[in-house]
Amino acid sequence: MQNKMTATGFKVVFVGSAAAALASCVQNAPRLRPNIVYIMTDDHTAQMMSCYDDRFMQTPNLDRIAEDGVRFTNSFVANSLSGPSRACMLTGKHSCANRFFDNTTCVFDSTQQTFPKLLQEAGYQTAVIGKWHLESLPTGFDFWEIVPGQGDYYNPDFIQQDGSTVRRHGYLTNIITDDAIDWLENRRDKDKPFCLLVHHKAIHRNWMADTCDLELYEDRTFPLPENFYDTYEGRPAAASQEMSIVRDMDPLYDLKMFREGHHSDKSDKYELFVSRMDKEQKAAWDAFYDPIRDEFFSSKLSGRELHEWKYNRYMRDYMKVVKSLDDNVGRLLDYLDAASLTDNTLIVYTSDQGFYMGEHGWFDKRFMYEESMHTPLVMKLPKGYKAKGDIDAMVQNIDYAPTFLEAAGITPPEDIQGISMLPLLKEGKAFKGEWRDALYYHFYEYPAEHSVKRHYGVRTDEWKLIHFYNDIDHWELYNLREDPSEMHNLYGLEGTEEITATLKERLLALQEEYSDPVRFGPSHDKD
Repeated sequence: MQNKMTATGFKVVFVGSAAAALASCVQNAPRLRPNIVYIMTDDHTAQMMSCYDDRFMQTPNLDRIAEDGVRFTNSFVANSLSGPSRACMLTGKHSCANRFFDNTTCVFDSTQQTFPKLLQEAGYQTAVIGKWHLESLPTGFDFWEIVPGQGDYYNPDFIQQDGSTVRRHGYLTNIITDDAIDWLENRRDKDKPFCLLVHHKAIHRNWMADTCDLELYEDRTFPLPENFYDTYEGRPAAASQEMSIVRDMDPLYDLKMFREGHHSDKSDKYELFVSRMDKEQKAAWDAFYDPIRDEFFSSKLSGRELHEWKYNRYMRDYMKVVKSLDDNVGRLLDYLDAASLTDNTLIVYTSDQGFYMGEHGWFDKRFMYEESMHTPLVMKLPKGYKAKGDIDAMVQNIDYAPTFLEAAGITPPEDIQGISMLPLLKEGKAFKGEWRDALYYHFYEYPAEHSVKRHYGVRTDEWKLIHFYNDIDHWELYNLREDPSEMHNLYGLEGTEEITATLKERLLALQEEYSDPVRFGPSHDKD
């Protein structure tokens, strides 16, 4: 590992591997191989998980994992988009290495190495239940059942291992949890360690709550984020996106204000969603939404009143879906306790990326800015692990694969680009080894929905440097300590020359380390 100290005092650590720390960690691993339960949601942001931020709602069951284990305060993704993020997680590699760049043009190469395959080869039983979203079918799992594409909240379809598709009655988050518990109780070989991936559609757009949760949070009005009416000065890529609550959030589709005679580009899609409901579900749905629709259409809101009404409806709907998710995580945790599995199980909760809850005026993700690059990550650790409380080391979703492998006593293959978090989990704050000082990020999906420009960048504890490229050539520089909301682009300003040069050097080193063919310049092919 090579270190370089610049004139600014910024330490650059060129991370190849934390070999010494990892070797020590493997030697001290628990003798009994732990089970792994990896719970992942879609688009759940740390702002809406109370152990990170309790301004909006409480998530007591998710918080249980952190209270009994560890909370990562600097957890990030490598590409803030569902399919690519999942590919990074499975392979332990950046998109440039696993070749799943975006949701619109790519199919995951299911023949490539993944951590479930390596666990399976080492004697683990493996299973994935819920959202897959990688176009090809799962491999490396003893059992799987997945929803097609994004899946449906109500009465969803599931693709089975025999190739059939079956429709299940009920609410998707409940069904995924039911099936996960059923696999644990009735379908696995209880003489073998297991790795179970519980992958939820929640909390993905368009935030359709379970009927039992529809009335929740209706008495709440939420203060606008300070930058809700961001003007994007000095940030042309931010200005050109199409994920604005004001401009792009569809009241009919996103906020359920559908009525005969009123149409939008997504009306047909909304009708398909609702048509899946049975009579009781539809009656409960309409009994709740009809009065809100009546008021919406009669009030004829406009301007800031409309913008802020949309924001509040969005917040309420999103929170209702989180509530169901939290309840179901609680059911799964209770089962693990009752089955005496908790003490020897690594329980992980995270999301495939963060999400905007009105910051910069946005919903969705994609950008390298903090709200979408940052994710919640909490872990309940098996006995024998010393870590407790907060871990502030910068980790990334490419780190999950080597972590799970090393926890199982498997040496990660050399081509895995992530770093095992096991030293952090074994020693917690007592960990004295070297850790990465910078993260690499690359987003490829443009042109596509939401029109976020292609970009890559580097993030350190204090700084972030982003380059938007392809049909644009624009750099952005942020001091995260002084400007955590990333409102003031410092790139090119007097006095930033030295830190900019240092960050560009670090960025190039990371691109070389990860064999990403993109280099500085205004226009590059995707791959």
